Amino acid sequence: MATLKEGDKAPDFTAKDQNGKTVSLSDFKGKTVILYFYPKDDTPGCTAEACDFRDNYQSLIGKGYEVIGVSTDDEKSHKKFETKFNLPFPLIADTGKEIVDAYGVWVEKNMYGKKYMGTARTTFIINADGIIQKIIDKVDTKASSQQVLDLL
Repeated sequence: MATLKEGDKAPDFTAKDQNGKTVSLSDFKGKTVILYFYPKDDTPGCTAEACDFRDNYQSLIGKGYEVIGVSTDDEKSHKKFETKFNLPFPLIADTGKEIVDAYGVWVEKNMYGKKYMGTARTTFIINADGIIQKIIDKVDTKASSQQVLDLL
């Protein structure tokens, strides 16, 4: 598991999105990418976060940002999530957990005393040169896009 810091080069990845389209981080070279990792499609916190990015998507795009969501759910789950909430950005299916591992967000979690492995909700802001500008590990799911804008 990687431990990334601000200033590190963001690990490139290639995976399929909710439409079966192959997406690579390198496709977005020259743009600032908001790469956000979330635990599970269609759960309350993840839905709030995705809908906040959706509601502010046009202003983010207008400022030159791209939004990419990543979870370990499969393409079919992502497609249902996208359709249900009309999400305008790619949702990457990381079923093999390569991307969450590369970014160091596949971690041991603890709920009600039960330990399990899962995705730590984390947002990486990656500049046009592929360098991690900011890492947000205390994500406010209802104001995630504002959190990003406040940092930049």
